[in-house]
Amino acid sequence: MSRPCPRLSSCLDVEQQHLKGYRGQVTSAHLPHDDVDDIVAAWQREAPSLDVTPLHVLSRITRLARRLDLARGAAFADYHLEGWEFDVLSALRRAGDPYQLSPGQLVTDTLVTSGTMTNRVDRLEQKGLVRRIPDPTDRRGVRVRLTAQGRDVVDAALASLLDREREFLAGLSRQERADLAALLRRITTAIES
Repeated sequence: MSRPCPRLSSCLDVEQQHLKGYRGQVTSAHLPHDDVDDIVAAWQREAPSLDVTPLHVLSRITRLARRLDLARGAAFADYHLEGWEFDVLSALRRAGDPYQLSPGQLVTDTLVTSGTMTNRVDRLEQKGLVRRIPDPTDRRGVRVRLTAQGRDVVDAALASLLDREREFLAGLSRQERADLAALLRRITTAIES
């Protein structure tokens, strides 16, 4: 089990050292050329004193994130959902039967303000995807429950999203996917700690 890196830059240094072991198996000559290679080469030419190593990784992550956002939007549009609607519905679905959470739990799960969540629950309730019910443990409180229609929609949207996301990873072996997930996890835990 790897320890979290204290800083993102040290995490990238560790990963660069780790990847040196692959040099005999995978070299840049074996990899397809992309636009990031051109950007990195231009920076190396114009500012040779700068270490542009992060661009190799993070520019590709940025480009991939843009494409993932488009794929998410397309997957959700098929079910007349916005991304935020999917986020709320999926939080309820992940909660397990009876698929309900307090508004406060939804705020925590989706990283929005309570005012924003109230508005979102109102809109989802109007669409028939959730409903408010009394909180059995607090007479003043409510719970937000996924309706049967909401469950069907979120399940179908998730299946569509996963199909699209699998296409992004189609060129990687199972081991490469696991390695990539581990490397990305190390970076995210380093910057989120």
